[in-house]
Amino acid sequence: MTRLSKSDKQQNNALDLLFTQKPYTTITNNIEVTVWAEFIDSKYSIIGDFFIWAYHVRIDNRREKPIQLINRHWRIIDEKGNVQEVDGEGVVGEQPVIAPYCSYQYSSGIHLRHPSGIMTGKYQMKHVDGSEIFDVSIPTFSLDVPSVKSVIN
Repeated sequence: MTRLSKSDKQQNNALDLLFTQKPYTTITNNIEVTVWAEFIDSKYSIIGDFFIWAYHVRIDNRREKPIQLINRHWRIIDEKGNVQEVDGEGVVGEQPVIAPYCSYQYSSGIHLRHPSGIMTGKYQMKHVDGSEIFDVSIPTFSLDVPSVKSVIN
């Protein structure tokens, strides 16, 4: 029998809570993208409030060819309508190759100055053989502080 320490139990409870949260999913060109958002914390500083989220992404390749994620584009809108655009190569420092019928997962984070917002975006993918470059939608997902009633999405 394996005993869990208090910290192990807390971590397991956090993972259980994460996967009971509403996932956001979309399928484009036989690529499924699923996102879970997780509120982490709020911080108060001399320059203002910060609300911090993690988001966890799973990309499932439902194609018969391997694909590579080469670029990303994010559009982040807070509850006051302020917009941030983020473009860059790959995700979390990688340009992963995803084999046919396999998946790739990563986690990242975002901070806003308000307790609610939404994120949406797209990935630019290519077939590893170079035969096709295409866009894959990232589902629009909500960033909400659980204790605040103003939910956007």
